Amino acid sequence: MRAPTAVAPVGSRGWLEEHGGCATRGARRAQLDLAWTDDRIVSLEADLRDCGGEEFRAAFPRRSVNVGIAEANLIGMAAGMAMRGKVPFVNTFASFALMRACEQVRLDLCYNNANVKVAGIFAGLAAGASGPTHQCIEDVAVARSLPNMVVLVPADAVDAYYATIAASRHEGPVYIRLGVEPTPQVYGEEHTFEIGKGRMLLRGGHVGIVAAGLSTVANALAAGRLLRHRGVLASVVDMPTIKPIDHALIARLAAETGCLVTVEEHSALGGLGGAVAEAVAESVPVPVHRIGLADEYCRHVGPYSAQLRRCGLDAEAIARRVQTILGRK
Repeated sequence: MRAPTAVAPVGSRGWLEEHGGCATRGARRAQLDLAWTDDRIVSLEADLRDCGGEEFRAAFPRRSVNVGIAEANLIGMAAGMAMRGKVPFVNTFASFALMRACEQVRLDLCYNNANVKVAGIFAGLAAGASGPTHQCIEDVAVARSLPNMVVLVPADAVDAYYATIAASRHEGPVYIRLGVEPTPQVYGEEHTFEIGKGRMLLRGGHVGIVAAGLSTVANALAAGRLLRHRGVLASVVDMPTIKPIDHALIARLAAETGCLVTVEEHSALGGLGGAVAEAVAESVPVPVHRIGLADEYCRHVGPYSAQLRRCGLDAEAIARRVQTILGRK
């Protein structure tokens, strides 16, 4: 079979319209594109083909497997395929992959350094209407604590596409944090993704804002621009790899600003904030303030955008928090 030729370039307006700003669809498209040139690529599902898996199944029915709602079996099957030379992509709810099947991820994947890529869908507050059972605010903390696991947190649909390509080239287990809601575009054509490298999006000397994830990076960048109008010059960094984290960039940012603020759609415990604080403590000790989700289960059900506002992760709320932090400084 040959790949379709009339395909819009990744990051172009046509490509973005096709994928609706959905990171999961961007990652799925990358899996499909990889499969055209690498017959080791297989797609494993846990009843989530309706989130972008239909195209892969139509093109490669013998390389697409739906195990149903059986996540532990899903991870074990992926590990077995990896041991036989395949490169499996596991597509399932982030909460079920890293909590329900945590033992299998820990032992079958990480202990064996199995070459499996886990695409965690509905991460963060994306499953807001389903409540705390389906929301996933602890996944980064779990994933980064597992030996051999690489943790990628793309900023938008384009970034998710290239993060998936980068994950396929890495030998060993990789967790990719994804959502299904349309999120703002940060990157366009000519974008690249290098595991272990952060990106400076805005430069300023008063404070360093380190953000990761869908909506979060775009909102942190918007907050940085709001702060500029208010006389605060903030550097804004996108940190798409939480593990291994970019120690050199964090140390440089800490030295230049003397104060860091992390922003993430994840518990303020154990995620990006924890990783940055650990890196700073080892290199250039400065205050690190964490903006994230409270240490509690979500008791509110509502649209994704409303959840972000309620949790203080919209641009205006981030800007206000940074100003408050600088006031204390």
